[in-house]
Amino acid sequence: MRPGVRLGVDVGTVRVGVARCDPAGILASPLETVKSGKGDVDRLVRLAAEHEAIEVVVGLPTSLSGREGPAAEAARRFAVRLAGRLPDAEVRLYDERLTTVTAEAGLRASGVHGQARRRVVDQAAAAVLLQAALDGERLTGRPPGEIVRGSS
Repeated sequence: MRPGVRLGVDVGTVRVGVARCDPAGILASPLETVKSGKGDVDRLVRLAAEHEAIEVVVGLPTSLSGREGPAAEAARRFAVRLAGRLPDAEVRLYDERLTTVTAEAGLRASGVHGQARRRVVDQAAAAVLLQAALDGERLTGRPPGEIVRGSS
């Protein structure tokens, strides 16, 4: 397992959920929800710098069959923009199937409902995504997902 903080990013049309892990790469935790649109990449660049992230894992939404639709294309575009702005951290796309469903179920089981759940579900989904990527790397010994090259 490579040491270093990683950020997990769950890209949505309204909100971007962000999570981070500890420097040992063991446990992912919700960090912040960023409003999608103008300034979202700027905020993620600042968060990566603040936390000295070595990597940012962006969720790639695919269907259960593995097909990519418009949401996956948007996530790919977002990841390319982000990679172009992060000279000190790699950006990787990682399959995020069912992360929001898992996050919703966990929040519901914890007694978080309604408006309170909507405020944190994106962060929780980012944490589920990042934890899956960390666990995958620990299991295989290889960095998770596919690397993204930024546009110049």
